[in-house]
Amino acid sequence: MDYEISGLPMHVLLVHATVVFVPLAALCTLLSLLWPAARRRLGIVTPLVALLALILVPVTAAAGAWLLDRVDVTPRINTHMQLAGMLLPWVVGVFLVALAQWLWFRYGTSQEEGMRRRMGTAGSRIARIVAVVVALVLCGGAVASVAIIGEAGSRAVWEGSFRTGADD
Repeated sequence: MDYEISGLPMHVLLVHATVVFVPLAALCTLLSLLWPAARRRLGIVTPLVALLALILVPVTAAAGAWLLDRVDVTPRINTHMQLAGMLLPWVVGVFLVALAQWLWFRYGTSQEEGMRRRMGTAGSRIARIVAVVVALVLCGGAVASVAIIGEAGSRAVWEGSFRTGADD
């Protein structure tokens, strides 16, 4: 596939979508999990945004691999590429949490009373706390990875390629 649009490498364009949708998916997931009013308003949007983020990551990586064959490889580009390899597992986790929370609040809450009886009130609270901690770790990891990868990519492209002072 030719990863080029109007003479621009598609990676440059897709990166912007990835940088928006991965944190947006993480935010929607956490809001839906922790805030009932947000959950009611977002509904199916949360797992759909997470799915879009999940689709964008490998497409952006493929476009980046295409671009890598067409640029001079530098240590900064190698760093960016290595860091980018760690994003997909985080986004898979965000998608799974987004889907699980949507399915649970859509279909599973009717079984909550039965679970509370089997696990007890303390067990039910512990399960909720574990679910929230897992979601926080996965969403935080995804957002942090996007920031780290984006910073490395920006350095690879821009560091040393402009003057720090304006001409008089």
